[in-house]
Amino acid sequence: MSTIWLENLMYEVSGLFLAPVLLLLAILFAYSFFLVGAFLMQGSQRQKSLPQYLNNLKRLANNQTTEAVPGYPLLTLAIQNPDTDRDKLDIEALKQLEGVRSISRLAPMLGLIATMIPMGPALKSLSDGNIQGISENLVVAFSAVIFGLVISSITFWIASQKKRWLAIELVDVDRSLNQRKDAYSRK
Repeated sequence: MSTIWLENLMYEVSGLFLAPVLLLLAILFAYSFFLVGAFLMQGSQRQKSLPQYLNNLKRLANNQTTEAVPGYPLLTLAIQNPDTDRDKLDIEALKQLEGVRSISRLAPMLGLIATMIPMGPALKSLSDGNIQGISENLVVAFSAVIFGLVISSITFWIASQKKRWLAIELVDVDRSLNQRKDAYSRK
């Protein structure tokens, strides 16, 4: 039984994915630069608020009232929710990283999809002897994979730095919460 009709259908349908994938790559490329700005802003906030952060950790351990510190989401959660425990802090840290990590993983896949789709028409142009068709499709293919890798590189770097920040903050806040719990149990 011949499957040529199925192959032709798949070839035609796959071409429909090129424009949405390229559009999504363009949006993610712009969004990755937004994420760089947000990351730099959070880094600046963290640097400026470090003394306040350290003071609030002590106040949290002593069960004194504290206020949120810009750039420190886990401490803010612990301050706003007195019943916060390590599990809730872990979940919040994962939420903080989820978006940037997803983009870091999704971008190369989209780049590969947008690379492979034009390869079919490029190979068809090759069989027809159409050099211009080959080059036009290869330009799209290679540009797409480069965009995917650039997006992934930017967001991977941001995710790595934020992961380190959140890990340090998680240890600090958890230590303060445990000190508060120990002091309360001694009473």
